Amino acid sequence: MSSSVIDFIATEARFGAQNYAPIGVVLSRGEGVWVWDTEGNRYLDCLSAYSAVSQGHCHPKILAAMVEQAHRLTLTSRAFHNDQLALFYEEIAALTGSHKVLPMNSGAEAVETAIKSVRKWGYEVKGVPDGQAEIIVCANNFHGRTLGIVGFSTDPETHGHFGPFAPGFKIIPFGDAAALKEAITPNTVAFLVEPIQGEAGVVIPPAGYFTEVRQLCTANNVMLVLDEIQTGLGRTGKLLAEQHEGIEADVTLLGKALSGGFYPVSAVLSNNDVLGTLRPGQHGSTFGGNPLACAVARAAMRVLVEEGMIENAARQGARFLEGLKDIRANTIREVRGRGLMLAVELHPEAGRARRYCEALQGKGILAKDTHEQTIRIAPPLVITSDQVDWALERLASTLTQDFS
Repeated sequence: MSSSVIDFIATEARFGAQNYAPIGVVLSRGEGVWVWDTEGNRYLDCLSAYSAVSQGHCHPKILAAMVEQAHRLTLTSRAFHNDQLALFYEEIAALTGSHKVLPMNSGAEAVETAIKSVRKWGYEVKGVPDGQAEIIVCANNFHGRTLGIVGFSTDPETHGHFGPFAPGFKIIPFGDAAALKEAITPNTVAFLVEPIQGEAGVVIPPAGYFTEVRQLCTANNVMLVLDEIQTGLGRTGKLLAEQHEGIEADVTLLGKALSGGFYPVSAVLSNNDVLGTLRPGQHGSTFGGNPLACAVARAAMRVLVEEGMIENAARQGARFLEGLKDIRANTIREVRGRGLMLAVELHPEAGRARRYCEALQGKGILAKDTHEQTIRIAPPLVITSDQVDWALERLASTLTQDFS
């Protein structure tokens, strides 16, 4: 590292809270699938800011929409109407087939909003006794880092020493429909689940799991809440990951790619009366639904569809997955993925995944480790076949490298 890079990193360490452990690169510019560091070195971004930059870095049409709106009006709060919110509602509802929309900012805010909404629905519509609502979640989940959310995490690093936590959550194994059936009671108001567990290492449930989940939730009048903050908007090769099994959630949570990485935008989408229980003053956000956010989100959704990014994610994801499976390396325990949401899990004896990510950095690829043994791979949806092949060559040489 040069002295300037060391200075940047040292300054962060001196003034910043140590709640992240980033790879040792200081980025200064991005375009499409590429990012450049402060020394001019170019890297293929295989993380996409955890899928937030699905449309590629600094997409010109999203940038233009942001700049144009920033010149006109940025924030009104929801005390007044603005001329972008209704259009955002209309367009996201048309894209996803949703009936109601509640805009927020971060993904965690969307999750908290859904928790409040399904509880209120449970009391006022389903008839659950006050204070007795139960929400079922899955082990190894990741839905954010707010106090309400970490209380039902099973990751000790996430919830350790942050309690006491709110009650009302049951934890079951992911991908086990029988466990869901057993956990449901008359007080169950929702099942909150990721279609694919991203932070857990791109864990994909068995085929048919969500079909059975949908049937169980319908039969027991339980709201199926799908956290598609990482999987949604084309990441898995479909607009929404639920489409891989032909189901429809009662409540869908979107974020990250909803703004193409330009601005924090999230949304809670509902296909029934869950959001209809909210009244003025019961939930809100100063920035939620602001005109700048809405203009950016509208552009982000538009380019996703008009430029065929969802279809490209399916094609390039299949190519990437096949190429990863063809790598013959004793270090690899399993390769898995759907669309451009991929992971390489290493054998424990291969050592921690981070050192492979650091080696990949030296070859022009930025990827990130998760849960010590897994390398996550999630490039922007605009990646080309040549770029996939270029990445596979470097991944193959790194995964067969002897670090002993």
